[in-house]
Amino acid sequence: MAAEAAAADPGGPRFPFPYTPYLIQEQFMAALYDALEAGRVGIFESPTGTGKSLSLICGALAWLRDFEQKKQEEEARLLAPEESGQEGKECPASAGPGHAASQGTAGEPDWVTAFVQKKEERDLVDRLKRSEEDETKRLLQLSKEVLSEGAGDALEQLDHNEEELILAEYESDEEKKAVSGLEEDDDDLEEEHVTKIYYCSRTHSQLSQFVHEVQKSPFGKDTRLVSLGSRQSLCVNEEVRRLGALQLINDRCMEMQKNKHEKKSDEENEGRKRRVSRAICPFYSYEQMQFLRDEVLVEVKDIEQLVALGRETKACPYYGSRYAISAAQLVVLPYQMLLHERTRNAAGIKLKDQVVIIDEAHNLIDTITCIHSAEVSGSQLCCAHSQLLQYMERYSKRLKAKNLMYIKQILYLLEQFVAMLGGNVKQNPSCQAVSQTGTVLKSINDFLFQSHIDNINLFKVMQMLSSAGLFGFVERYGSPASAVKSNKENQKLSGLQNFLLTLQQGSPVVEAEHDQVRTASPLMQVEGFLSALTNTNQDGRVIINRQGTVGQSSLKFLLLNPAVHFAKVVEECRAVIIAGGTMQPVADFREQLLAGAGVDPARVVEFSCGHVIPAENILPIILCSGPSSQQLEFTYLTRNMPQMMDETGRILCNLCNVVPGGVVCFFPSYEYEKQIYAHWEKTGLLTRLAVKKKIFQEPKKANQVEQVLVEYAKCIKRCSQAGGQMTGALLLSVVGGKMSEGINFSDDLGRCVIMVGMPYPNIKSPELQEKMTWLDKTMPRAAGQPPSKVLIENLCMKAVNQSIGRAIRHQKDFASILLLDHRYARPAIFNKLPQWIRERTQVKPAFGAAFAELRKFHRGKLDAL
Repeated sequence: MAAEAAAADPGGPRFPFPYTPYLIQEQFMAALYDALEAGRVGIFESPTGTGKSLSLICGALAWLRDFEQKKQEEEARLLAPEESGQEGKECPASAGPGHAASQGTAGEPDWVTAFVQKKEERDLVDRLKRSEEDETKRLLQLSKEVLSEGAGDALEQLDHNEEELILAEYESDEEKKAVSGLEEDDDDLEEEHVTKIYYCSRTHSQLSQFVHEVQKSPFGKDTRLVSLGSRQSLCVNEEVRRLGALQLINDRCMEMQKNKHEKKSDEENEGRKRRVSRAICPFYSYEQMQFLRDEVLVEVKDIEQLVALGRETKACPYYGSRYAISAAQLVVLPYQMLLHERTRNAAGIKLKDQVVIIDEAHNLIDTITCIHSAEVSGSQLCCAHSQLLQYMERYSKRLKAKNLMYIKQILYLLEQFVAMLGGNVKQNPSCQAVSQTGTVLKSINDFLFQSHIDNINLFKVMQMLSSAGLFGFVERYGSPASAVKSNKENQKLSGLQNFLLTLQQGSPVVEAEHDQVRTASPLMQVEGFLSALTNTNQDGRVIINRQGTVGQSSLKFLLLNPAVHFAKVVEECRAVIIAGGTMQPVADFREQLLAGAGVDPARVVEFSCGHVIPAENILPIILCSGPSSQQLEFTYLTRNMPQMMDETGRILCNLCNVVPGGVVCFFPSYEYEKQIYAHWEKTGLLTRLAVKKKIFQEPKKANQVEQVLVEYAKCIKRCSQAGGQMTGALLLSVVGGKMSEGINFSDDLGRCVIMVGMPYPNIKSPELQEKMTWLDKTMPRAAGQPPSKVLIENLCMKAVNQSIGRAIRHQKDFASILLLDHRYARPAIFNKLPQWIRERTQVKPAFGAAFAELRKFHRGKLDAL
């Protein structure tokens, strides 16, 4: 039976919890409840291992439960006078309705009146729109029949497989439904009165973990939850899944939808017998997807369970889950789907008066910047131009005039972009040498003027690209020779492969980029870059990166002001909660994100709680010098000195003698880790280290991480059981790498975490320099420091805090943390450590005192076990 936990205030809300919560969990839930009730923007920090996910679930869903209950009570109160009037004796027909109406509207809250008015207006607009669309369709059909009668013979007869490659007529100013071809019952799914909580995190594994926590919570059986994901995660059509690359899966899925829609239209068009059957997704069934939607809302399911249900019911989980959004109370989705407006709209996510919780939000600013930045290489530009040009030449007589105009505009844009890189689209990009190499940054307006494209409406071009589905058309275009094959196996070759084979025979441009085209649509990359250019001039920069050849060169859009894209989220939502295990330093969120998004400082609330572990279970030390009294300062100038690398090795040797189990050592970069490893190997220090700990190195490839971690864990377990000279393992990791986020080094896996130096970002990077310049121009000075300097320190300390937080994962865990650099003791840096670590940190000027503390700490813990 779930324990019922009271908040700090005895008269406050009560939170169902699966066990008796810690005091800090009660405080977290109470603060979260208050923030949601008051419509605040909250920055919530709860260290990993303190049950943050469960606190978020129980606090937020308890608020939602109470909020819905209040709403139902209000509705009942409004309906009560009307019902009591009907129960009494009958009134005259003329007086009855008027009397009831006056009673009903007198005490209605604004949201009820607004909802009723909005529904009436929407119904009227829908009726008008439907009649207008019917008339438009009738006229279009008449005009098409007239045209086909007059000009049908003059057009070249195309093979039936090529008919599907002709773009449909496109009206740039016409808004179309995101999902076409389904019954018009979509409007019936609209339930705007359902208040929702949108929970988002960085990865699908984190989202699945969150859903499992919901399932285990007291709210697991009563909450209508839906998990959203990409087609890559949710597609159950094996033919489409085999394509692998996300863009190819998206293109194929959209094409199959179009085929289903056109098949339906063709059946309605009598006398049109030339159309042939095309591939239609068997899972894209309206009835089955409605059934899947109902199943999803009845019982909480994660992504894996949703996919299994889709296979079982022969329904598409990708679209079925989207139908469930309107009736859901809790929607679980990845960052990108919520933070990118066009993706959000395409998924049918409406944030008006809803609640958004962004978890694992320590990198939120970087995430928004990355989502809205875009890069396209010279090879991709030339490849897109080659594909589109051949498509246009082949089908120009079949294309409508407007489509031809837009295709020519896109071709012109591609030519100008390649010219800005110093090349020519008609030549192989891999063979065109760039005369003036280097990196140039330009404002958006300067780039548009200098590339002579300022007179083109990029919004309409982008809308045409996405609405017409040009990516799939162009990439699947193949020559008639490759399209018509008698061999059935050859017919199964994808249109893209046929297309590439065709172009390789006659165009060296695409030949060089075979692999790149297979993994991503070049036109999609171009569309992303065009979309980025529609940002306002002051919010971004275009980076022209000219390398050895045009193919290696690139155009990149860098977003400088992430607040403009976050503003719509905080404006529309009732409340926004930004949560994480390590949110320090929070100044970035307040100044760069919230203040820039126009959030009133009075609306922002901060909450930070301590850790559940007792103070004696953690020993953080800032070490200022090594065993030979060498001052520890790992700057770019000093860290490569042999004596500095030797001193680091001596510190590790000493620590490995007294620390049991696993030791995780973080370096500022892969290059430095590689350099110091080679130095230790040459000096013999690596051999000395290997006596006590088996040495593992973090791999650069993500698919090798799991294997290294398994071997690392096995070695530690084996050593603890054997009790020999070797006491565990040493893992050499990199800040910002695979091991510094999302990996738990609990218990024996991480008894000591060492941070070598301060991982400052590369300030010579043109992107970072531009960001620093922009901050200095637009942000106020903080405590006398320029914003650019604060940014550099914050980026460094965010990375440090993420890495050192890997060790302590639960209440009975213990670990020591060693920061190797005297600069950590500076107040400006020291104050940016997480509070629960900062208040227990000792600064040790000499190694002897630090070593004595470490030995005493670990021996005491071993004796207590």
